Amino acid sequence: MAVLVTGASGFIALHVINLLLSQNYKVIGTVRSQAKADKVIRQFNNPNLSFEIISDITKLDAFDETLKKHGKEIDNVIHMASPLPEEGNTDFENHYLLPAVNGTKSILSAIKKFAPRSVKHVVMTSSIAAIINVNDFSVVTTEKDWNPITWEQAKTSSFMCYLGSKTYSEKAAWDFLKENKDEVDFKFTAVNPAMVFGRQMFDEDVKDTLNVSCEFVNKILCLPPTEKLSQDYAMSYVHVDDVALAHVKAIQEDKFDGKRLLLSAGTYSDQLIANSINKQFPQIKGTIPPAVEDCKQLDIRYDSAVTQKLLGIEWKSFDASVYDIVHQALKRRGKL
Repeated sequence: MAVLVTGASGFIALHVINLLLSQNYKVIGTVRSQAKADKVIRQFNNPNLSFEIISDITKLDAFDETLKKHGKEIDNVIHMASPLPEEGNTDFENHYLLPAVNGTKSILSAIKKFAPRSVKHVVMTSSIAAIINVNDFSVVTTEKDWNPITWEQAKTSSFMCYLGSKTYSEKAAWDFLKENKDEVDFKFTAVNPAMVFGRQMFDEDVKDTLNVSCEFVNKILCLPPTEKLSQDYAMSYVHVDDVALAHVKAIQEDKFDGKRLLLSAGTYSDQLIANSINKQFPQIKGTIPPAVEDCKQLDIRYDSAVTQKLLGIEWKSFDASVYDIVHQALKRRGKL
């Protein structure tokens, strides 16, 4: 039997695939081009990994052919494909909001059409963006909370459209379940990670600029030592290994059915990132902004205790999360 992983070339997806392959799952990934499929196949070099090309996930029948072809062998689906805002593209509704919602509808619809009884678990990669209170970022939230962002608010900026795309695409999944509870058998789990830190799955993917979340750490390496960093709250983080583990556990244990998993290990600021780098990489002290000993302590904004207990894990530490990004970056730059 196989696991279908959509958006299989993404940062988190590669770690999920690696964990699945290490546990001897057969993985069928979907990507938007043959070039992406060829690259990932070369990187993993594992006969249990194959790909289907879906160039446009926004079509409501986008996944039909894949499920029609593989429906009998797929017993788990991990839906990770979702559009990310691109610089300069301001048509937020048509390029990000609708595609995110339609991508969710299309994968669930395809399961309903071609594998309503054979697929046992569906896990959706949502985001902490679907949980935060967009009207008051100081409120402590849990996996029970929903971002109250409106569709109109989501069309106002790149940041707001990302929040909206995650919120409304996840809501589309829960609505589908309510409307089709008698027509599909699968268990459903939403995984809602904070900013995901950690190493790139493959060293060749370490570039001058990294993916959105890891770039929050990487950018500090490019700042001069005279730069004054913010000590104010930036966001919450979680290590990519913990995120991958949550996805895989959710297809293995029925106790995650109907759950939203809030993955948040703690809050951070730019200055706290610099402090961690200076502590762990003394060889580059003096080339980046210095540590500040009396750095502001940040309040907890997201309470993930329920999810952590359900998963039965200890979150990887902030230092470990920062270390994995910086070590790879410095290695690429010949500074290790």
